Formats: sequence, C-alpha cells, structure tokens
Amino acid sequence: MATEFGQAVRRWRDRVPPAAAGLPAGGHRRTAGLRREELALLAGVSVDYVTRLEQGRASHPSGQVVEALARALRLSATERAHLFRLAGLAPPGAETVPAHLTPSVQRMLDRLAGTPVAVYDASWTLLVANVPYAALMGDPSGWRGHQRNAVWRHFLGPGTRARHTPQSLRAFETALVADLRAAADCYPADQRLRRLIAELRAGSDRFAKLWKSGAVGRHEAARKTIDHPNVGPLTLDCDVLTVAGSDLRIMIYTAEPGTEDADRLALLTVLGTQALVG
Repeated sequence: MATEFGQAVRRWRDRVPPAAAGLPAGGHRRTAGLRREELALLAGVSVDYVTRLEQGRASHPSGQVVEALARALRLSATERAHLFRLAGLAPPGAETVPAHLTPSVQRMLDRLAGTPVAVYDASWTLLVANVPYAALMGDPSGWRGHQRNAVWRHFLGPGTRARHTPQSLRAFETALVADLRAAADCYPADQRLRRLIAELRAGSDRFAKLWKSGAVGRHEAARKTIDHPNVGPLTLDCDVLTVAGSDLRIMIYTAEPGTEDADRLALLTVLGTQALVG
C-alpha cells in the first residue's frame, strides 16, 4: 500500500505539466503531469526508486532525495516542508545551507531554456542544471553525494571542461575556498557541509593550504574556454549571480552574438537536447 509520502509524490507529479519542466509534451500520455521516468530524470534518481517510493516499497528517503523531489515537483516552501515531515525528517532550517529553488528562480530558469544555466547552493553543491548546461559541461544526472559539489570535483574529482591559466586557476581556487569558508561561518550547524570540508582538508593538500591561509576571494564575471569533446573549444562569458535571501548561485554561460563560439554553442544546445531527451 502506498504511504502518505508516496501518495503525495504521485499527487504532485500529476499536476506538473511536462512543458513547465522543460520536457517535450508530445506523444500519447495517460496523465497531463510528469511520467515517473521524467520525475526520476529531473530529480536525479532511478525510475525504480520513484516507483518504490510511490508504492510504499521504499521507506526513509534521505534528505537529499526529498530535496531533489521537491525541486523536480516545483513544490512551494510549505509543501516542501510537508514532504520532509512525511518522510520522517525535520525540514531544513535556517542553520543549514538553503537548497530550495524559489519560484522566481524557477521562472528565470524556464525563460533561459536555451541558455546553459545551473543553480548551486552556498556551498557550491549543484541543485539543478538545465539541458544546455548539461550538454556544455557534462551530464550531472548520475552524480551523487559530494560528486555534485563543484569544490569537491575540482580538488578531489575529475575537474571540469574549463581551461585555466596559472593565474585564473589561483583566482578560481581562492574564490572556491573563500566561498566555502563563508558558508561554513554562516551555517555552522550544517553537518553535510562540515563533512565536505573535512574530506577536502584530508584529501587535498592544495585545499588544506588555502583553507589554513584564510584565503579571501570572490567569483567575478570571466571569459572561459570550454574544451568540448564533440564541438571543440568554445570561449564564453560566464556570469555568477547570487540570489539575496536564498543564498543561491546562478551560473550562466553566453556567447557573443555573430561569433563562431555562438554558432558552436547553438549547435551544441541542439545536439545536447536531442541526446538527453530523445
């Protein structure tokens, strides 16, 4: 028998039109809302897990899964808190890094559907990336845990497709560490953030040195060259916008109109969209 949690997920899934989530609405559909496989794609979990949750065969979802489902289902703050309680979890409070996408940020993403955009929290953990961003920087749907954190990926993981000069690398690393320190100061009770920092300090001498030095820096608008395996290098403008009040970071990549980079980005967006939703 489906639990209250599963019933709520199913009910909210039925009310989200595919087009509102940036998904194609064509073909025969038994419901006007999201299919299970579409919700799974948006939340970064398996279809089988969504099925088991809805049918009550899976219990005790993690806070990260509940947060991902709440984003994919476009829940309000009140609904999100209710979903956490149905999962037997305390809704995240002011002492933890905010991970809720506000309606205004979601509307911004909807209107930038053809532009590579990703939203990170204050600790640089990826919350959501649209299809063009995934096509440009690599599909993050299979990333779990610390793999979704940009600081962890840089210092302990595979890095990104962005090129760096020695000078830009120093500035980038300094800004990452400074942001993480600011998040730790702002959200001292966030256990996930404390574990992340401990793992970085233990696993990366470079991070540990920057952390110990009290590195101070900030992200600024920059021109970045992205080495893409299919379309070659693209030189793009990268802007990072901070959302006051929710502490979200919105990363946007754009190309100068009329350039070869703009043509490559347009081609990549089309090819990436076909690959990810075809």
